[in-house]
Amino acid sequence: MTSIFARAMGDDFDRLHPQLRRRFSVGLESGEACVGRGSMDRIWHGRAFVKPFLALGATRNILVPRTGRDVPFTIENVPYTDAFGRETVTFVRTFALPGGPRRFDATMVHSPERSCVLDYLGTHQHLATDLRLSAEPDGSLLIRSGEHRFREGPLDVRVPRLIGGDAEVRESFDDATGRFRIRVAVTNRRFGPMFGYEGTFRARYVDALRHGVRAGLRPVREEARA
Repeated sequence: MTSIFARAMGDDFDRLHPQLRRRFSVGLESGEACVGRGSMDRIWHGRAFVKPFLALGATRNILVPRTGRDVPFTIENVPYTDAFGRETVTFVRTFALPGGPRRFDATMVHSPERSCVLDYLGTHQHLATDLRLSAEPDGSLLIRSGEHRFREGPLDVRVPRLIGGDAEVRESFDDATGRFRIRVAVTNRRFGPMFGYEGTFRARYVDALRHGVRAGLRPVREEARA
């Protein structure tokens, strides 16, 4: 068994930069968790009318309704087995903004049925998104979002692309500085740019079993439907 990201990417995983391969090998088999600390050069959002949507999402740690520059940043990628027996990796991003920290939470599993990484967003996993991962010619990682689905109780509906956001994530490693560089942009087909951030961080790897999943890192509610 390999990491959930290697399983989703297949042979393409081997074309990533070696440091990206290690970072996205975090999992139960490798026994490693990854904690990144750095600074986001810029956090931005779109025009004023997107603010209410960002603020609503922020109540469940989805997106960030604030802007800023040179914002201290932490990302925690910790593997664990969820309540349904699936290998899961946290993607919890904390932005130390003036007035208090803001979080953007996600937990990821591999979906053999959908042949992708399934990204559960927020504290209650109400929003599930397909992620397609690919290696770029320079060894960087490109992640694009696909279909979004909203789950609440018996409700399981596809989010129309007209109101959903298309996410694109690019992550690379700078050999000269020893830092990862990340750029995230979420756009809407009708309304344009909604939210994004870009910056750099250093990563350290810790024993996943010894490190454990700290309190507050796992979602409040876990969703069984893939």
